[in-house]
Amino acid sequence: MTTSSISSRIVRYGELRPCKTAFIDAHTPGSDQKENFTIIGGGVSESPDQHVHLTDKIGFNIGAAGQPPKCRNSLHSHTTAEVFFVLKGRWRFFWGRYGDAGEFVAEEGDIFNIPTGIFRGFENIGTDYGMIMAILGGDDAGGGVTWAPQVIEEAQSHGLMLGENGVLYDSKKGQKLPHNVGPMPLLSEEQLKAFPETPVEDVVPYYVARYWDMMAMAGKKPAKVIGADAMLRDKPGFEVDFLTRGSLGAEMITAIQPTVLMPMRGHWHLRWDGGSEILNPGDTSLIHAAEAYSLEPAMTGECSLYRVTATDDVPGMTWTGN
Repeated sequence: MTTSSISSRIVRYGELRPCKTAFIDAHTPGSDQKENFTIIGGGVSESPDQHVHLTDKIGFNIGAAGQPPKCRNSLHSHTTAEVFFVLKGRWRFFWGRYGDAGEFVAEEGDIFNIPTGIFRGFENIGTDYGMIMAILGGDDAGGGVTWAPQVIEEAQSHGLMLGENGVLYDSKKGQKLPHNVGPMPLLSEEQLKAFPETPVEDVVPYYVARYWDMMAMAGKKPAKVIGADAMLRDKPGFEVDFLTRGSLGAEMITAIQPTVLMPMRGHWHLRWDGGSEILNPGDTSLIHAAEAYSLEPAMTGECSLYRVTATDDVPGMTWTGN
């Protein structure tokens, strides 16, 4: 292993390259200032302008969304996992056909494993630019995004058309649907019945983990956050652990599956045979299977980190344990 092997798979927060035309609501007032980041894997962007930092296929995708205050991401649905943790800011998540079935406010460090098959959206309700980091199930993230019908209709009135091929066309740039591509069909009322209006009491207790609860649980060993026997029970094709000071020793760990390290707070010293780097909040590091590494806080003070590990579970709908 060369020094550059893991170093070349560290994406620094300050070097993230946003796409401002990633989705169909890119011109819709209230959603037209959001930025989409694709960090590992192809993501679900509908724009050819999307930059992908690392193209490795590891069984899941890593991305991020950055938004100024009062900017929202429109209602959409996924058929594989969509997990967010708040890196910066204060965010309101909401869900349902019109976004009024339920909501909750996530603070920095909180994580939300959004149930598949429901329309969901989110907005920055903080006072500064905010960032949420995303984990999406599957190499192709379930084939993309399904938009609530009103989102597509409103986008068309502002010049953006989504083709049935999943590609965006911008009439403001003189683009039209190709002659052999039709518009993305709207979901029918019958199809919409398959998207439940899930109440808050069936979401927050089972799919949300709060930062300070995880900090308390990770004092002597990593806290299992998402997994078959974790705080949030699911088998989305990956597991999520939460680490803080004391969670790990300085010994080397051999990754059995592809592993992603995502610091939340503090600075972390990542070492491997032949090299080392300091990971900072917002950075993303990819460790390949069979690579050995060690990880420990690089300085005193609050520190926390999310570790995402691929599993052999097939990505799909949310697993309920039945």
